[in-house]
Amino acid sequence: MIKRTLYFGNPAYLSLKKGQLVIQLPEVVKNDTLPESFKDKSVKTVPIEDIGIVVLDNKQITLTHGVMEAIIENNCALITCNSNCMPVGLMLPLDGNTTQTERFRDQINASLPLKKQLWQQTVQAKIINQAYVLAEKTDSIINNMKAWANDVKSGDPDNYEARAAVYYWANLFPDIQYFNRNRDGIPPNNLLNYGYAILRAVIARALVISGLLPTLGIHHRSKYNAYCLADDIMEPYRPFVDRVVCDIVASGEPYNELTQMIKTKLLGIPVLDVVIGGQRSPLMIAVGQTTASLYKCFSGESRKIKYPIFKE
Repeated sequence: MIKRTLYFGNPAYLSLKKGQLVIQLPEVVKNDTLPESFKDKSVKTVPIEDIGIVVLDNKQITLTHGVMEAIIENNCALITCNSNCMPVGLMLPLDGNTTQTERFRDQINASLPLKKQLWQQTVQAKIINQAYVLAEKTDSIINNMKAWANDVKSGDPDNYEARAAVYYWANLFPDIQYFNRNRDGIPPNNLLNYGYAILRAVIARALVISGLLPTLGIHHRSKYNAYCLADDIMEPYRPFVDRVVCDIVASGEPYNELTQMIKTKLLGIPVLDVVIGGQRSPLMIAVGQTTASLYKCFSGESRKIKYPIFKE
């Protein structure tokens, strides 16, 4: 089942009633001149079990502890945004899997050679997907990207990931002068940042459901990063976000600021169509297959991560 992504960009009261998220508007609740029948009709409800991600993007949103407890217990990711509308906080369940202790142990005890092989597969999948986006959206040569993907060795000691990234970002937005991929750089870096934040939440949520520690990575290992494994696993998924941003830029719509229309498009990332294991699937479902396959690698059942591609 595809879980819903709920975005709240206006003041709202969020409460819980009989397993339902109850959504009320403060301006309606506080208005004593409105009839009660109108107020009742303005109340919206969503079953908690249908929710996968909640994005809070307004300082005047009030939610009860009951809501937080219910959505976390249902393995929902809760994202909070700052004054610039950028996601800055992520809340996840602490016990997303029934055999979590065993799975933590398998993850922690994973050998270095295994982690290097997993990173090799991750980099290869990322470069292949980057090459697809370049071929579809630009006139760039991609034979070099394909060759680099084939040449990636265990652990990527030759750093083909960085080599491919330099070429990829130098060619992805040819009509935007001085563009380079930088978190604080010129637009559409703002769109990429937002899209990647949504993607990261989807990945982290799936890792928790699979009983894995999002903090303990296979390649990323910064002591300041609480989501090293999520940042590892999201790499081959990033080009799916890039493709959405390319479409927004090509549409001619202003993108210097994150408008409501742009946010709506980026919030659709969890339901993007991908191909994984020869089957078409929404991205959120594919991520679950990826994280489940990752655990099988840690437990010794497999040595191959399932990653998505754009098409067969």
